[in-house]
Amino acid sequence: MNAQFGLVNVWAQGDGVTRAVLLILLAMSLASWLVILFRVLDLRRLSAQAAATEAFWHAKDFANGLQALGGADNPFLALALEGQKAAAHLQPDAANRQPELHESFDFSDWVTRSLRNSVDDSTARMQSGLAILASAGSTAPFVGLFGTVWGIYHALMAIGLAGQASIDKVAGPIGEALIMTALGLAVAIPAVLGYNALVRANKQVIAKLNRFAHDLHAYFVTGARVGQGRSSKAGG
Repeated sequence: MNAQFGLVNVWAQGDGVTRAVLLILLAMSLASWLVILFRVLDLRRLSAQAAATEAFWHAKDFANGLQALGGADNPFLALALEGQKAAAHLQPDAANRQPELHESFDFSDWVTRSLRNSVDDSTARMQSGLAILASAGSTAPFVGLFGTVWGIYHALMAIGLAGQASIDKVAGPIGEALIMTALGLAVAIPAVLGYNALVRANKQVIAKLNRFAHDLHAYFVTGARVGQGRSSKAGG
């Protein structure tokens, strides 16, 4: 490519609007790739944590089951702890407590509500950053198109003032302006693909969370995991 043309020349010859468009597209691209990278790493961690739920059910008691789930920042561990807390809160051993409004709930409903709140909190955390990908995917093409229109306008104005309309004088500036559209697409396509892939992966993890919550509910209410006998208890 001629050294007089290209992306570097677009930056060097562009005005404030052109440079602002380039910086916006660069920021969108960096933000999108950072979200994709961090969310992929989180999903790998969540997949390993989901696989540990079977070890929880094979533990000899609840405390060992919690250890099998892993350390902090674990939605499955948070779910089990929230269920334990909800079940313990309505136990009759707290006779000295003042009665509270939520104690009018049925025991099963109270545990269900607590587990659902934990699942919702974990779901919200897993969806963090997806708005950035959605915004980049939907707006980056239009930002690039705006840069193209702005560049073509100024290129035509310059050609008109110079009085030269030959193909060699038109092709370079117009081609540089079209680079902005290509950059907008280069930002949008990975963002859209990453968004769709992360949403699909999140749904799989959320489904596992819901299954684990269902089993925990059965454990706290009946003393056994769904579909299993009392021998599958993780302890009290």
